[in-house]
Amino acid sequence: MKKHKNIIIFLVKFFVTYFVLVAIYNGYLQNSQQKDNGYKTSSITTLVANQSVKVLRVFGYQVEAVQHDQEMSVKLIIEGQYAARVIEGCNSISLIILFLAFIVAFSGTLKATFLFSVFGSILIYVVNVLRIAFLTVMINKFPNQIALLHDLIFPAIIYGTVFLLWVLWVNKFSNYKR
Repeated sequence: MKKHKNIIIFLVKFFVTYFVLVAIYNGYLQNSQQKDNGYKTSSITTLVANQSVKVLRVFGYQVEAVQHDQEMSVKLIIEGQYAARVIEGCNSISLIILFLAFIVAFSGTLKATFLFSVFGSILIYVVNVLRIAFLTVMINKFPNQIALLHDLIFPAIIYGTVFLLWVLWVNKFSNYKR
């Protein structure tokens, strides 16, 4: 019975955390995005696009981020070519919410849970910005490989990062570690 109790507690903590964070994020999106007088992405999506641009400029690329005028996205233009777009799903917030829900559900001490949540979220965010920057370059250089790059390789980078953080958390810091 104790085994089932732990599973139920995990699921309740996970789903409550997940749905509370999703509700907060959706409220933010409702107030941050604009569709009426032209498109304007949420500030976090725009920030991710602009930070990806800054990363690419460090490496000498001529790149800019431009609000798309026909859809809710930010266009990434590299070397004068429209290469990629950043949409709400690309800003890593939904993935960070999933990450946090798992960490809370498999919680450890309050301090460890808080610190791992903060630093893990920052790491996911940074890896995502680097991923978008690198993806933009790769799409520009290999336009015939967009499906492979966008649908397989680059999701593996971000989801792999989250998975490794989860494994580290469960094995080293959670109350469920062996």
